[in-house]
Amino acid sequence: MIIRHGRSEDFPWLISHDDCVGRQWIKQSIESGEYLVAELNVELIGFLRFSRFWGKIPYMEMIRVLPEHRRSGVGTALFHEWENAMIGERARLLMTSSELGEIEPQAWHKRNGFCEAGKIDFLSIQPTPEVFFLKTIA
Repeated sequence: MIIRHGRSEDFPWLISHDDCVGRQWIKQSIESGEYLVAELNVELIGFLRFSRFWGKIPYMEMIRVLPEHRRSGVGTALFHEWENAMIGERARLLMTSSELGEIEPQAWHKRNGFCEAGKIDFLSIQPTPEVFFLKTIA
């Protein structure tokens, strides 16, 4: 398996697998180097998309692995590649979140060193509160 930055030729695959954001956000994230993709035998099997909260704190927006490759270490490999890149950029803190009812993703975040930092209710935007997690890396 290879973990690498997303490229323009990954755009069609990302559009079909990253359904939480629009085409322009995907394009912008590729151009900004804010996608990591997992590739196995020349096929994409997962991705991690990130941004910077307040323009500073690396924020893992989405991590997704194709169902047939879950629980095989792909998500953890994507996360560790991102974490190491952020350490290399001298980040001191990582941030992520999940919806309140998403028990498995929350457990995954905690297994990877994140601690719950609080909840926000976005009312009309999202019916379920969002739980935020932080991880100190410095």
